[in-house]
Amino acid sequence: MAGKFLSPRNGWLLLSALLLGGCFFHSRPKPSDGGVSGMPALPPGQRYAEGYQHRVSGSPAGYKAVSFAALPQWPQQDFAASLNAFRKSCIALKNKPQWRNVCAQADRVGSQSAAARQFFEQYFTPWEVSHNGQLGGTITGYYEPVLHGSARQTAQARFPIYGLPADLVTVPLAGAPQSGTVRIQLTGRNSGQIAANGEYTANLADFPGREKSRSLKGRVSGSHFVPYYTRAQINAGAVNGSAPVLAYADDPVELFFLHIQGSGRIRTPDGRYIRLGFADKNDHPYISIGRYMANKGYLPLAQTSMPKIRDWLRAHPDKLAEVLGQNPSYVFFRQLPDGNDGPIGSLGVPLSGGYSGAVDKRFITLGAPLFLATAHPETGHALNRLIMAQDTGSAINGAVRVDFFWGYGDEAGRVAGRMKQTGYVWLLLPNGMLP
Repeated sequence: MAGKFLSPRNGWLLLSALLLGGCFFHSRPKPSDGGVSGMPALPPGQRYAEGYQHRVSGSPAGYKAVSFAALPQWPQQDFAASLNAFRKSCIALKNKPQWRNVCAQADRVGSQSAAARQFFEQYFTPWEVSHNGQLGGTITGYYEPVLHGSARQTAQARFPIYGLPADLVTVPLAGAPQSGTVRIQLTGRNSGQIAANGEYTANLADFPGREKSRSLKGRVSGSHFVPYYTRAQINAGAVNGSAPVLAYADDPVELFFLHIQGSGRIRTPDGRYIRLGFADKNDHPYISIGRYMANKGYLPLAQTSMPKIRDWLRAHPDKLAEVLGQNPSYVFFRQLPDGNDGPIGSLGVPLSGGYSGAVDKRFITLGAPLFLATAHPETGHALNRLIMAQDTGSAINGAVRVDFFWGYGDEAGRVAGRMKQTGYVWLLLPNGMLP
């Protein structure tokens, strides 16, 4: 999944850190003109004028207030479906001051699409989003996969799906230096595996990809705090004994793609489902195995879609460990109650197939409506949709970068695996709220 819901786990350390030292869409948007905003947010309910621009100093993102008429195929939307997805956002947003009123109004809107459209047009301002002055970005797709497996290890189900390891430690980074060697003090206990009040040193240069994180994740090794194990190390058994096994998968390739999606279901031989959601990750950066395969000459870059990668790995089992090990990022799961709702996204609410997406939360407000203009990966026809930004992912970087959630099962997986389109986004925020 795109990266997914992180919830506290029982037994986590209570930590304190002492850090010292054809048919696309109807109207292709044009780049915005104008300057940088210099005024504060307006009073709640007051709309910014069309053409008003806002940028945050030092950020590559730009935002321009536009009218709803600027959104391709806006009148043709299924506003009722978008409203249902937004109501799920309100589970997390309804107590935040800038969202309280619009969430209350969403509960009063009827089920008809016309009433839902009026709600969005009355209470929201659309903001055209750019990144480094560019309006076009990359749109990919993800889904909730179904794997065959078992709750217990069998001759067929041999590949473990791990829960949170007991030795994975998270240290807050607020106010910490960004380079050099630091001392870290841990307080609390974790199943007796890490000494209370232990003090360790950490070289920040050893921890990759920290620019998107407010914490440092790793493990204790002697007197040092070091990055957690990589995918290759974990696949070789590094967490055996420290991480619970929630289930076993039949196919290691499908298990790899479960990690990419961040959630899924395991179908057992007796027809039951074990539902798994994102719990945490080792915090190593996501690296595309498709690009590695292209560089090695295993597959042409144009053919590195999910189905093509899957087929190639199954035809070359001797290359499996080599290729999968190129992506050091690793996801740990938690078991969820089985039900009809979608998987839980980073916002903490169920995702809606076709009406949710993963974004970079540095630039796009989690929970907010997001109008997406792109093309369907199979037909090439316009895919213009009012979705909700309800998820994040380690591979989702940039202001105009969206991972579109297609839903659950094999058909959703087929379409998601082929999606890598150019697209454009507009962020909808309550009137008076700045991006």
